[in-house]
Amino acid sequence: MPEQEKKKPLPGVCIPWEDRRKEYPQMQGDEAIVKKAWEDMDTLAYLYIWFCLIQF
Repeated sequence: MPEQEKKKPLPGVCIPWEDRRKEYPQMQGDEAIVKKAWEDMDTLAYLYIWFCLIQF
């Protein structure tokens, strides 16, 4: 078995917040606000990619 199995993101997610959170050393504000903003933007990116694929 591989040491670390790569998890598949849930439908509607390009980069999960848990993976992105590892890139920030420390949050000085409310992490829930940043998480919500990230998830909203990530969902828009996912929808844009699907829109482009369907159009062409």
